[in-house]
Amino acid sequence: MSWTEIVIEVPLQQAEALSDALMEAGALSVSVEDADEGTEAERPLFGEPGMEPEQEAWEHSRVVALADADADHAALIAEAFAACGIDPAGAKTTLREVAEQDWVRLTQSQFEPMQIGRNIWVVPSWHDAPDPNALVLELDPGLAFGTGSHPTTRLCMEWLEAHAPKGLSVLDYGCGSGILAMVAAKLGASATIGVDIDAQAIEAARFNAERNACDISFFVPDDFAARGDERFDVVVANILSNPLKLMAPMLCGRVAPGGALVLSGVLARQADEVIAAYAPYLPLSVWAERDGWVALAGRSAAQAAS
Repeated sequence: MSWTEIVIEVPLQQAEALSDALMEAGALSVSVEDADEGTEAERPLFGEPGMEPEQEAWEHSRVVALADADADHAALIAEAFAACGIDPAGAKTTLREVAEQDWVRLTQSQFEPMQIGRNIWVVPSWHDAPDPNALVLELDPGLAFGTGSHPTTRLCMEWLEAHAPKGLSVLDYGCGSGILAMVAAKLGASATIGVDIDAQAIEAARFNAERNACDISFFVPDDFAARGDERFDVVVANILSNPLKLMAPMLCGRVAPGGALVLSGVLARQADEVIAAYAPYLPLSVWAERDGWVALAGRSAAQAAS
């Protein structure tokens, strides 16, 4: 069986209504993307810590609906436009063929074992570890961000490997799949906690930690805050620059005396502004850069930076 993707570019104000209308008109699924993805105009969606994003689409959105190849696409589009009052002349609409494929096999072929740093391997469940004596994480693609492929994740993993937290407590704030927390646990951390605003990420992270025999506690922000003012020897947060700036007082307040703070999700051009946001609390500097992204690191004033 083959399918057709109906791709419609609309303003933010029309994206949600059009998505609902397309489903009502018979689309099999609908997703919303940033129509400016890959350009200077690309903008991430994020909310303040512990909150969902204030908007669920982008100023220039791309609504992508999947339909059967033999469906009446013109009628489906017309019905959806009419339902939400969109003028067809003002919406850029294209159709894309989606060929029949073995999606499971295709996904597996795109996710091979990855070596990160000197001795870390991320290995999907359908592969054997290339080096069973290495630090091996079994991790499949899933709902939560973080399989080690993104430069920011790799930078944080490499920092942890270079500063092995053996016998230290570690907080992974914005843990996603839990990969950074698992690296810390496998490097000998005495206690490891992961926090994420996404309940699905927490569920995925717990599953991954159990699969990898890692003793890690995971929390949503409110439950974590209820534990009190715990401090950690290492705090790592791989999120985005704007929420990181908002979270500066909170994250620095979680760093134990002499402890380390590691941040990523920051573009190289954003490094100075993030460093400035943290300067009143803790000095940071660029630890490493990869593909235009940086990891920032520093230690609390109680101990000189290493």
